[in-house]
Amino acid sequence: MSNLKEIQKELEKKLDKKEEKKEEEIVCPICGSKEVIKDYERAEIVCSVCGCVIKENLFDVGPEWRAFDHEQKMKRCRVGAPTTLTIHDKGLSTVIDWKDKDSYGKDISANKKAQLYRLRKWQRRIRVCDASERNLAFALSELDRIAAKLNLPKHVKEHAARIYRNAVEKGLIRGRSIEGVVTAAIYAACRICRVPRTLDEIAEVSRVERKEIGRTYRFLARELGIKLTPTSPIDYVPRFASALGLPGEVESKAIQILEKAAEKGLTSGRGPTGVAAAAIYIASVLLGHRKTQREVAEVAGVTEVTIRNRYKELTEHLDIDVTL
Repeated sequence: MSNLKEIQKELEKKLDKKEEKKEEEIVCPICGSKEVIKDYERAEIVCSVCGCVIKENLFDVGPEWRAFDHEQKMKRCRVGAPTTLTIHDKGLSTVIDWKDKDSYGKDISANKKAQLYRLRKWQRRIRVCDASERNLAFALSELDRIAAKLNLPKHVKEHAARIYRNAVEKGLIRGRSIEGVVTAAIYAACRICRVPRTLDEIAEVSRVERKEIGRTYRFLARELGIKLTPTSPIDYVPRFASALGLPGEVESKAIQILEKAAEKGLTSGRGPTGVAAAAIYIASVLLGHRKTQREVAEVAGVTEVTIRNRYKELTEHLDIDVTL
């Protein structure tokens, strides 16, 4: 039997080599060139020298679906879920479903249900086997909760999870609350990915005070070597304009005002949310989509006095004529 298996393996190797040679030995029948182009969209093999179609009507061995970005590609492929840093085991372990149905969609018997219940229980215990994994599991569930409250995109969550994992590896969690480090990691990730959220907004949805978030953020930035530039008011404009229901032309005008203000140094040393709110207010008045200072202040999370002060500075220094 062993001899037969060896012979079979040798034959398979020979066949594979023959197939490889056939693929390599595609020669143009007209000019004799071996430089060919495999056009999978038209299902043709074409000579790159003379343009002769050597083969046509080829079978496409690729997937039948299309993907327009990396996220779609990872979702539609059929080799399991993609790995993610937002799960403590990076999504590599299996999960037993709670539906209590077999592969045909039929209900499972009572004995099997009890067995599956025990399997699920042990599966949960096996997935978290030591203290560091328990720490990660709790921290990443808290990260997911805060990110959901703030409507943060997936790439920001991934970046925040990476920052937290780096902090765990360097032993920066000891002596600090898990919630505080997670919240600081989210704040840092928002600034790195240019999806800004203020400390007040993050403190509202977290279980940590604003002062502790700022202190922990500064500590992480120092220890992990995170270098961030000050947040630009332009980053806040799309979110504030969308919340106020303003059209794209108002958003573009507000960005133009802020760019001119940055050139003259009017944005440095001032809160970015207040400057962004004032620019949006000016743009809305100029383009006839008037919003009150109170409406803009509520969305931006600043006072009406702040908007009035920033409004006066921008209109005076940029020579903007606003007829109220």
